[in-house]
Parts: sequence; structure tokens; C-alpha cells
Amino acid sequence: MLIKGLAETQPDREVLKRGPAASAAFDAEHRPTPAALGFAKSCGVAVEALEHLATDQGNWLAYRSTLRGQQAGLLIPGIVRAALAQLPIQKRMRWGTGSEEFVRPVHWAVLLFGPETLAAELLGVKAGHATRGHRFHHPDPILLYGPSAYPLILETSGRVLADFARRRDTIRGLVEAAAQAIGGTAVIDPDLLAEVTALTEWPVTVVGDFAKHYLELPSEVLIATLKGHQKYFHLIDDHGRILPHFVAISNIDSLHPEIVRRGNERVVNPRLADAAFFWRQDRRTPLHARRELLKGVVYQEKLGTVFDKSQRLAALAAHIAASIGGDAALAERAGQLAKCDLLTDLVGEFPELQGVMGRYYAAHDGEPEEVAVALVEQYLPRHAGDRLPQTKTGQALALADKLDTLVGVFGIGLAPTGDRDPFGLRRAALGSLRIMMECELALDAEELLTHAVRNYAGRIDGETVVARVFDFMMERLRGYLIDDSVSPEVFEAVLARRPTCPYDLGRRVRAVSSFQGLPEAAALAAANKRINNLLKQAQSSLQGPVDERLLSHPAEIGLAKAVQAITPAVESKFRNHDYTGVLKILADLRAPIDTFFDQVLVLCEDTGLRTNRLALLQQLKVLFLEIADISRLPG
Repeated sequence: MLIKGLAETQPDREVLKRGPAASAAFDAEHRPTPAALGFAKSCGVAVEALEHLATDQGNWLAYRSTLRGQQAGLLIPGIVRAALAQLPIQKRMRWGTGSEEFVRPVHWAVLLFGPETLAAELLGVKAGHATRGHRFHHPDPILLYGPSAYPLILETSGRVLADFARRRDTIRGLVEAAAQAIGGTAVIDPDLLAEVTALTEWPVTVVGDFAKHYLELPSEVLIATLKGHQKYFHLIDDHGRILPHFVAISNIDSLHPEIVRRGNERVVNPRLADAAFFWRQDRRTPLHARRELLKGVVYQEKLGTVFDKSQRLAALAAHIAASIGGDAALAERAGQLAKCDLLTDLVGEFPELQGVMGRYYAAHDGEPEEVAVALVEQYLPRHAGDRLPQTKTGQALALADKLDTLVGVFGIGLAPTGDRDPFGLRRAALGSLRIMMECELALDAEELLTHAVRNYAGRIDGETVVARVFDFMMERLRGYLIDDSVSPEVFEAVLARRPTCPYDLGRRVRAVSSFQGLPEAAALAAANKRINNLLKQAQSSLQGPVDERLLSHPAEIGLAKAVQAITPAVESKFRNHDYTGVLKILADLRAPIDTFFDQVLVLCEDTGLRTNRLALLQQLKVLFLEIADISRLPG
């Protein structure tokens, strides 16, 4: 790490130390008390050197001194040690009987401040000014006489590209050039690129081939072997088909690159041979024939077997499919087969292919195409920003899987705590919400959670689990929408109405966000706050109609007529879920509302007038509450 522009010394600091109250520091004859004498002694001065400090809390004795700044060279070792100790390393190691802990053994350390070598012991070794280069190309010491020269000297003398970003970009360029040279395009996964960058110091490309007959394997199997096992980059042609070549990154610039190439090929071809064997073996047993074997696989001790889970998925997926215009029978079949590929050899070798291989095997067995597709779509979205299931059956199964997990794990008291979330409940909650909102599925989340609890048939404590899971989902949605530029006030205003349909909630949020940008929004928010306060003050929850005969003031007559005039349009647009349209209409009420509050005394002495005016405000409040609690917006 190179830090530029570091000050050589800390700036001096003025330190003010406050002592006892002046009233307790001196007696009636103004002689210093033991409290004053003790404070002066702790400061290393006489009482006469102390000053009087006047504050809002009273007068105090105080001592003002100057703390001289220390030299950077004396402070840096301690700062570095503290930073190393705070690295987020889950499991540290120790060597022999030493007490130093590290993530990997450290053989040398360099700590320079300009040309000065700082005396320090870091991770069990004494820092000096000698580093080392590549363990094979330049294992000898390399002397450094200044921090800024480190990257260049290490590259030119030590055959090490020290800067991670530069090494990563170099590898990317090398891989792309190597692929282009043999007529292909390299597929560079960012995670693989980062991993390979961390594994190498002096990257050199190795282009190799594998036997063409392995192209008969599903491309996902080839990629999992090349990328997952071997850390190779795979190549595709202009049509996106995988080519029988790979690009590996070696950490040695060998004098015999052909031997290195053959060595990599000798490793990868047996890997692919194993995958091809598993592929043939798996297809000999139909997917549905593995279902009974799921009875011997424990899903979770208190939640039963994987077979039990597949039973619940089948029931819940069928229910959801029927609710969104899908085929309930297809969804039930997909639920029954959902976890069967977990017992196949290929998924055992490549767990990341669960669902993917289920799709291939289901298609091979002659299952309906939508059932096969649903087996891979059940795991979507796998991560933030991932694609969503597109088929109705896939959407139903994905939702069923996530909601079943949520209510089950919450129901046995294993909700996430802090950073721990071993069941991936946060991902499941947000994934189910994204499916309902972005796929525009008008589903009631509370009803689905209740149905999911019912499928457990008393295995879990379902009395409060629905409310707790729903609140957990809303908390995830809150963060998700705020990250998407929705203001916290808008979300809270909508959530106050507790809409249980996430798709509908999303539409309300968009409408209120649009409303918040109108010039009338702040004034109407303030008016709604005032309405709430008046109704609360009067302890009024009137639901009756406004008596037009008791409307006496022109301002209240005008407001009543305005409310009456817009109510049919508001109700019509609300029924059609045109929430933006509703709020635009309500924005027209700003002028009559402002006039009403300027000219009319709501809590007047006349009981009839007061009750009627409160009823008018209650009517107005109900109109605004159709969409959200506008009073929660700034205003």
C-alpha cells in the first residue's frame, strides 16, 4: 500500500481538562479545597495556574495545555498493526508457539516512510527495506530505498505486477488476445477474473484444447469443469457455441510453454471424462424415480426430509399457479420433481448446477417443457440483479420454494441474527418480492404465507410466523426501494396502509413518489398532519356523512363541494389502481383546504358545527388514505 502526502508530524492540539465546579473548589474564605488541590496535582501545576471555565452548566476549574504532535514514523507501526488486527478474517492461523495471528504465513515485511525504514514487528516478522520478487523468477532480496519506487522495481527486477487492478487488466487483455488469435471470444466472468488475479503475480497465458467429443455435454457442464475446477476461461464462437479450447493463466513464464500446455490438457480431459460418465449414468434413471429416495435426505431436523419439502412445494406452487393464470397441474408436477436432481451424480460433483441439470433430465424424460424450465427457474433470482423466472410455472415454483423456506425457518425460531443468515432468508425474501412486483403478479403475500404455514400441518408454530415473516419481507423491501432512490418517507407513507400485495405496494410507491414532486405535495402533507391532530384532539372517528344543512361558512361549503365533486373520480381511478391519477386529483384540493384552515375554526363551541366539521375532515382523510398516509411525507 502506498500513501502519498502524509504529514511528517501530527499538528499540535490544545487540550482542555475540566476539573471540579468552582463552588466546590474553594471554601468560604476562598482557600482551595482538597478537590482543587487534587485536580491541580493531577495536572502537574499549582492551583494558581488553573483557569475558570464558564459554561451553560456553571463555572468550573480547568487546565489548558498543548499536546505536541508526534512524528509520523513513531505512529505508523501502531496504526498498521491496528489495521491488520481489524481485517475481517473469519479464521486466523498461528505458527508454532507464536502468538501472532495471520490469514497466511508472512515471510517478510517492508515499512518505509520516505527513505526511512521504520522499526516495527508485523505479523511476527521484523520490517526492513528488503522485499523479494517472484518465487521462481527472482527469489533473491530486492532493496527498496523509497515507497514510490516499489511497483516499478518489483515489476522490472522481481517479475511481479504488484498493483491488483493493473494485473487484473493485464490478464483480461492477455486472455482476450489469446482467444482472438485462435478465432474465438473469451467469456470473462468477473469473479473468475478476480480469483485468477489473486492467484498470480506474473501472468502468462496458456492456450489449450480438449477433445471435441466432449462438446456433446451440456455447455453448463463444460463451463463448470473449465471454470469451477480448473480456473480456465472458456471460448465461444460467433453464434455463442462453446469451442473445444480454453485459456489458462500460468504464474510462470516457462522456457517450455508446450510442456505447460500439455500438462493443463492432461488435467482437464480426465475431468471432462468423469463429467461425461456422470451424464450418461444420470440419464439411465428417470428424474421422478429418484423422488422416493428424497425421503432419506434430511432437509432440516425439525422440518423433515427433502421429500416433505417437495410435497409442500407441489401444493403451494399449484395454488400460486392457479392464482396467476398458470397451469396448476404443471406447477404441482414441477414441485414434485423440484429437488430430484440433487441426487444425481453431476449435481453431486457440481452443486452449482442444481436445477440446471434437473431441466436437462426432465426434458430427456419427456416431461412438459414448462415443467423442465421451471426446475431451473425455481432458484431465480440467485443474487441481486439476477434475472427472474419467465414462465408461470417457474414463477409459481420459485415463490413456493422461497416462501416455504421463510415460514419454515422462522417457524422453528431460526430467523437471521446480525450478519448470520445460513438459510439465505434475506435473499429468499427479496427474491420473492421481486418476482411478485417485477413480474406484475397480483398476489397477496400474507395469504400465501398463511397457505405455506398450513402446508406444514402443525410441524411449526404458525400462530405469529405469518406476521413476523411479512414484517421481515417489508424490511428487506424498504432497503431495496431506498437503494432504488425511493425516499424513506414515501415508503413509510405507503406501508402505513399495510398493503399485502407487493405488486400493488410498488404501484403505490411510484404514485406517491410522483406526487411528492408536485408543488402541492408539501402543503397537503402539512394539511393531513393537521387533520390527524384535530381528529385525535377531538377523539373523533366519525364515519357518518356531512350534514350539508350545517355548513355555514363559505370556506367549509367550498371544501365540502370540492370533496363531493372529486369523490366519484377518485373512487373510479382507485378501483382501476390508477394511483397516480388519484393523487393528481387530490392535489387540486390544496386551495380549498388552505382556505378552510385559514378561515374556519374547526373546534368551535357549537357542538353541531364542530361535529359536522370533524366529519368533513374525516371524509377528507379517508380520501387521502386510499393510497397512503400522506401525513408522513415532509410538509
